[in-house]
Amino acid sequence: MIMKQVYVVLSVVIAGLIIVGCATSKPPATTTTPSSKYSEDLSVWRPKTDPIATPTNTAGTQPDVRKQTAYVEPKYAVNKKLDNILDSIDYYNVKRNFIDGFTIQVYSGLKKEDALNAKKQIADAMPDLESDVQYSQPNFRVKVGKYFSRIDAQKDYTHIKKLFPTAIVIPDKVAIN
Repeated sequence: MIMKQVYVVLSVVIAGLIIVGCATSKPPATTTTPSSKYSEDLSVWRPKTDPIATPTNTAGTQPDVRKQTAYVEPKYAVNKKLDNILDSIDYYNVKRNFIDGFTIQVYSGLKKEDALNAKKQIADAMPDLESDVQYSQPNFRVKVGKYFSRIDAQKDYTHIKKLFPTAIVIPDKVAIN
């Protein structure tokens, strides 16, 4: 019973504080008449612009009034330091013989005969694709195709998946010529 009374008194006090907090503390700065709505003159805050005098030509075209400026050396242009760095990057790229790409792994297992059979099946079904058998101890792997992006590999992957349900697209190094 006492808890209920405390709760009621507390809620009345909180409601009173909210009502007092929402009340305005002073009247508006400017009013036209006591009975009209609030209005305020904000024209002092508007940006002021100077009118631009535009020369008029009788032919209807504007004359070119741009002034000539002296040449200024750009700050962020390719200079000798940056040129040396770009040359070293170019040298590195020329020496690279491969890039990160993708291939389709058709078979991975312990038996060499199964790997060679998988390669033969791929050669018969899709003669335009290049396949190779790789041995990394203890597994033989048959990989098909060399692709620069996963989307390119996905086209052939859908056809190969019908023949080899365990085929997967894997990241691989692709040789560039």
